[in-house]
Amino acid sequence: MKKTCASLLLFSLGWQPVQGQTRSTNAEPQNASDTALLCPTSPVQFSSKQLMSPGEVKVEADSTEILSQRVAHFRGNVGITSDAAIIQADEAQVKNNGRQLEASGNVQYQDAQLQVNSDEVLLDSVSETLNMSNTNYQLNGSNGRGTAQEIDLTSSDGLILSDVSFTTCPIQSRDWMIKASEISIERGSLWGQAKNTRFYVGDVPVFYLPYFAFPVSDQRQTGLLFPEISSSSNTGIDIEQPFYWNMAPNYDMTLSPRLMTDRGVQLKTQFRHLSEQGYSMVDVEYLPSDQDTTNEDDRYFYRITHDGYLNENWTVGLDLNGLSDDNYFVDLGSEYYNRADTHLARTVGLNYYTPDMLLDIHLRDFETIGVQSGSYRTLPEARLRISKPFARYFELSLDSEIAYFDNTDESAPTAMRFHVAPTLALPYQRNWGELTAEATLLNTYYRQSNIEDTELSSEVNRTLGQGRLYGTLYFERDGGWLSDTGTTTLEPKVQYLYTSYEDQSDIGIYDTTVLLTDMESIFRGREFIGLDRINDNNQITIGATSRILDDAHREQFALSLGQIFYLGNNQVESPTQNRDRSALAAELDWRITDRWYFHSDVQIITQTNEVERSSHSLEYRRDAESLVQVSHRYVRELSGETIDQVGLSASWPINQNWHWVGRTYRDLERNRSIESYFGLQYESCCWAIQLVAQRQLSNRFADDGQQSTDEYDSGFGLQFIFKGLGSSKSSRRMLEDGMFGYRQPYNLN
Repeated sequence: MKKTCASLLLFSLGWQPVQGQTRSTNAEPQNASDTALLCPTSPVQFSSKQLMSPGEVKVEADSTEILSQRVAHFRGNVGITSDAAIIQADEAQVKNNGRQLEASGNVQYQDAQLQVNSDEVLLDSVSETLNMSNTNYQLNGSNGRGTAQEIDLTSSDGLILSDVSFTTCPIQSRDWMIKASEISIERGSLWGQAKNTRFYVGDVPVFYLPYFAFPVSDQRQTGLLFPEISSSSNTGIDIEQPFYWNMAPNYDMTLSPRLMTDRGVQLKTQFRHLSEQGYSMVDVEYLPSDQDTTNEDDRYFYRITHDGYLNENWTVGLDLNGLSDDNYFVDLGSEYYNRADTHLARTVGLNYYTPDMLLDIHLRDFETIGVQSGSYRTLPEARLRISKPFARYFELSLDSEIAYFDNTDESAPTAMRFHVAPTLALPYQRNWGELTAEATLLNTYYRQSNIEDTELSSEVNRTLGQGRLYGTLYFERDGGWLSDTGTTTLEPKVQYLYTSYEDQSDIGIYDTTVLLTDMESIFRGREFIGLDRINDNNQITIGATSRILDDAHREQFALSLGQIFYLGNNQVESPTQNRDRSALAAELDWRITDRWYFHSDVQIITQTNEVERSSHSLEYRRDAESLVQVSHRYVRELSGETIDQVGLSASWPINQNWHWVGRTYRDLERNRSIESYFGLQYESCCWAIQLVAQRQLSNRFADDGQQSTDEYDSGFGLQFIFKGLGSSKSSRRMLEDGMFGYRQPYNLN
């Protein structure tokens, strides 16, 4: 009897594909700790340790009666355990040589996916059927639960639940529920079907669907995604309904009609393709006849990207972007750009890589937003870097580049530039320090055109010599500054740099800008990024970093100071001309306690004791969702303006159900608000409601291309979420949206 009973139970209790489909009708389970806080009852948990080994079945009962080796009766605390599930009942009967099982009286069925309480369970291995009547079910690991008048499981029809209900709310607080006359899941199908479905809030029916299909696996499937609803002064009421089309296993498309009451209907389309050779994505957004523009203009945006793999050494990349007008992002928003961006990239690249060589060839173009000075594009640009050991102690490297610069302004100069820079280095590295000596020859050739009425030369050949000597030491001692635990380090570093001088006033400015004077840049030995200006140097850079590490070698404190001392005046025009030293660069990262953090980054002009740039932040972080950050940034000179801004970002649970997030930034120079955001959420274990309000500078462009800095855009959003029909935990999404722009501005190991 035990062997035949085992074959029956293994069929009924081990039908994993159908059980998996039943589970997938519920959303992803909540974190157990979150559920415990929000819900008075915890989800049912199931341990596989309760099960038998594969192929074994254990039957326990207070009494057993076997009739003619064909029928077995089990009475009193009956427990039947296989390698897949457990059945408990008051009474059970095995018939037909173990091919049929009937269990009755407080029947409980439990496996890794769900737990079912019913009046009766019937199993038949001949017809391959399982029937449960008058059931209550609970999904393991989550709060998903419900009732069903009957549950039928057959090999031919799959799973059918009659007169079924589903909710994620606890029994004593049924805030919402779904009821259906029938839910069916065919065996092997990726879709379930629901008939005569009613949606209840409390005991009030609020929505009815005669039929709908829903996915029962984690495979990508065609269907509607969750809509997005918001409101702003730019768009009016804004409703976007995405539709996902699973065209093939390796490519798909998302179509998102977007209704804006102030502008009209926009269609957003995203196509994705994946192959062994790479990944491609095409985004197209189109709004015909924008009702909020004077001439009801058609508006569009497109983005095409591709990352390709040709072989183990060659890769190819593509990034093309375009839009209809300067105010597109301001009015309609974007997932890829924000209203402060001034250029859209248009790049095609080919790359070759080996451990000793890196080659990249690019076509770089831009589409400008608003009135910008002429932007140079490289059509094309090729860069080659080779690095190899030389002799026994030396390293030889070669950096070279060839580029052609064209301008969006047809009257601007154009140029072909060829650059080559061989370097011979002698690196010496040990665990107590480092010493490096380098000698570099920098040769750059320009052929410039369209230079009438300028001081530029048609041909320039610039050759410079550069020598660099760099050294650093690592000191350690036990104990911190104010305690005897941990480790304190001191890392002094010094660099001497010499670069010869050559007049460069007859070279145009094509891709060169000034570097910031921070701890990273002062040891680069260059004041410009790009090759059009290479300043002459005769300077010493001195810096030091001190760290405090705790007993687990985590960095608790790090202070860095550095400054360049010029031994002669630069003859190439530079921001440090007529100074004997650079700004003092200082950085501080301090983990004050496990919850308090402080970061500071300052550059000070020591001749006048004026702050050139600074940023500070003080943060209190109690946990992942409870934090407050105060920040301030200052720039003395940026495009003719002073930047002096203070910000406050916060996220804090009011209690276990209420949570708020917010941020505000204020311009102290102009005494006005830059941006404000406030979000409030109520969340229970089975539903949530979010209220969001925001106001920010719109940065709109006028007809002449000039950007306004005085107009504001305000928005309001309301979202209702039923858990189990979407994300099971919603406050984190609101936190991320509300803290957009928030970053912990430093990393402590």
